[in-house]
Amino acid sequence: MTSSGTNPGVPGQASRAAAWELLLPAVAAPARARGRSLRAALRDAVRSGLLAPGTRLPPSRELAADLGVSRGLVTEAYEQLTAEGYLRSGRGAGTWVGEAVRAARPPVRDLAPRSPGARADFVPGTPDLALFPRAAWSAAQRGVLAELPHHMLGYPDPRGLPRLRTALAELLARRRGVVADPERIVVVSGVAQATTLLGFVLHARGVRAVGVEDPGSPEHGALYTAAGLDAVPLPLDDEGLAVGRLRASGVRAVVTTPAHQFPTGIAYSARRRTELLDWARSVDGLVVEDDYDGDFRYDRAPVGALQGLDPEHVAYTGSVSKSLAPGLRLGWLLAPASLTEEVVERKRTMDLGNPVVDQALLARFVERGDYDRQLRRCQRAYRERRDTLVAALTEHFPGSEVTGVAAGLHAIAELPGHHGPPHRFLERAVAAGVALRVLADYTRSPPPDDAVRLVLGYAHVPPARIREGVRVLAEATRLDRDGRDGVRGRS
Repeated sequence: MTSSGTNPGVPGQASRAAAWELLLPAVAAPARARGRSLRAALRDAVRSGLLAPGTRLPPSRELAADLGVSRGLVTEAYEQLTAEGYLRSGRGAGTWVGEAVRAARPPVRDLAPRSPGARADFVPGTPDLALFPRAAWSAAQRGVLAELPHHMLGYPDPRGLPRLRTALAELLARRRGVVADPERIVVVSGVAQATTLLGFVLHARGVRAVGVEDPGSPEHGALYTAAGLDAVPLPLDDEGLAVGRLRASGVRAVVTTPAHQFPTGIAYSARRRTELLDWARSVDGLVVEDDYDGDFRYDRAPVGALQGLDPEHVAYTGSVSKSLAPGLRLGWLLAPASLTEEVVERKRTMDLGNPVVDQALLARFVERGDYDRQLRRCQRAYRERRDTLVAALTEHFPGSEVTGVAAGLHAIAELPGHHGPPHRFLERAVAAGVALRVLADYTRSPPPDDAVRLVLGYAHVPPARIREGVRVLAEATRLDRDGRDGVRGRS
């Protein structure tokens, strides 16, 4: 394009020439959209800095000739962007890029948690997203869109669609032994929102502290802290939360993972479950039950939810994050009757309810048995992967012990003492490209010894990758009995 008189040797001319190149796709748009596309392209050129402040634009006649469009189209674009402040003009003085736009458009970042790109990734907490039932989900979506009445697309009941709450009540009663009244189920955006809702309600009632398991999920404490509550770490013993320390703490609310404690992997004993409920009744307190992976037990039928024993002192939370995908952001909260109304009101003011189509889709998925089939599919895959992990640890780390119940998406492996201390082990693992966590990462209390206790996520790792990852880890961290490096060539 030469008729605009650009000269790369003049300040602003080179960037202006580049900007005109960006306008060519805009003027290639259909006739009705051409003016809008041209204006958008000019705005982008100014915002991105391709057209710097103070750059003089070519006369409308010349630019129109360069672009092969009518002069009126360019004149209209100049006038619109001048009115918006992107350009400035004066009679007989031409058109210039204005000074209003200072910052270039920032790049669009993706802050979603991602795999570190390690050679082997055993970081816990992630299901196998390749198991997501795309065909069945797509069929359910088509069915929902075909049958959903128009009026259902309005604002929903903040508790959730009655159809979904009814389906969830039947599912949770059947699979988890929950006392499930559809009127008290609130559909939420995962357990994180359920936790936040409860935190806000408790804070409004004057509660200022909540107990959290130690070791435990870091998210629990962070979410309650965001709601204005202090998170009080409470230790565990072999049976679950230490009730004596719980009583001494003075808190009246505590969050637990009794079916499969995260991260230790234990299941609360029957005695400890009873003691925990006795505590809640004695102080008129609340136990928050995070049933994050309660459906996945591999050596026996899953232990029923704690909520089934005392629904007035236990708030039950769960989601499809481990069974389907965390990106769906679908979960449930079953609160005691005394809290339900306040929870529902807080949910209403927070987001006016979850997306209707997604709720109807999950309801159909549950009603037609697709969700049960998905759970069975995951159960088979995750059991095989846990067995593979245990066998690989036995082969490559002789003397290691896998503790906790055979359940969930992660396992605890305690390695023989000569592999410690943990920080040295982790340094070698990282250097070899193996991503993992140790139990000490999840506790506020200092570990009692230098034993290496690994928290190994296996659900998202295919069996062959599990075997290879454990082999690589063993090669990278091999030590002799005196704690010296056993890999040739290392000091």
